[in-house]
Amino acid sequence: MTFWRKIWKSKPQPEVPMKDWALPEGALVYAIGDIHGRFDLLQKLLTQIEDDRTARWGVENTYIVFLGDYVDRGFQSYEVIECLASYAARGVTPIFLRGNHEELMLRFMEDPVEAQLWLSVGGPSTLVSYGIDLQSAELSGDILMASDMLIQKMPEHHLQFLKNLQTSWRLGDYFFVHAGLRPGVPLKAQRAKDLTTIRQDFTRSRHNFGVCVVHGHTGVKEPEHVGNRIGVDTGAFATGVLTAVVLEGEEVRFLATT
Repeated sequence: MTFWRKIWKSKPQPEVPMKDWALPEGALVYAIGDIHGRFDLLQKLLTQIEDDRTARWGVENTYIVFLGDYVDRGFQSYEVIECLASYAARGVTPIFLRGNHEELMLRFMEDPVEAQLWLSVGGPSTLVSYGIDLQSAELSGDILMASDMLIQKMPEHHLQFLKNLQTSWRLGDYFFVHAGLRPGVPLKAQRAKDLTTIRQDFTRSRHNFGVCVVHGHTGVKEPEHVGNRIGVDTGAFATGVLTAVVLEGEEVRFLATT
């Protein structure tokens, strides 16, 4: 199923309305959806966030949560990882979550034969950003050599950044994750695979998880808040729209590139 066939599919089933979710007093959170190699959009959105947060009063702790899928599809994955791995905005605590594309990339470096799927979901554009053309005369489609070259060309701080990504983060009534949660499974018992890959079993459910889940992974035309979850993957690599949800107290709003 192509991206364009699956991106606009989230139609949750009706259920009991959720409570008014809230963050602790003095906390301000920005959660950014899937970047997918669009460093140009990331720069724009971070500038918008900086302008927004400096205009807020009474904020004691500011967090920027990056919801994963930094690489693939767009052609600036190297630049995105370089930016995030060295991110150090004054007065901001960054939270970096792992997406399924980071998982696939790491697996390709460990076992390219087993992880060939990566090459069909945007991996070649990431290779190009690291100076590796799989179809060049030098490689001629040799995935083993491409994997070795990626290991050689990847800066150590990029590798450590990718390996140290966490799968979830919670603050107050909000639970941040790349893909979503398995309905009916307690938070502490959620499988890492579901946290990074689940789709319709999560997005079509109105299950009350006891938290509001903030996620990317499943594309939407516009950011959506449907009670039990907030989705912010607006298909940046194809649409040019990279979105962040802004959370403060019980307030929910959105910032996006245009």
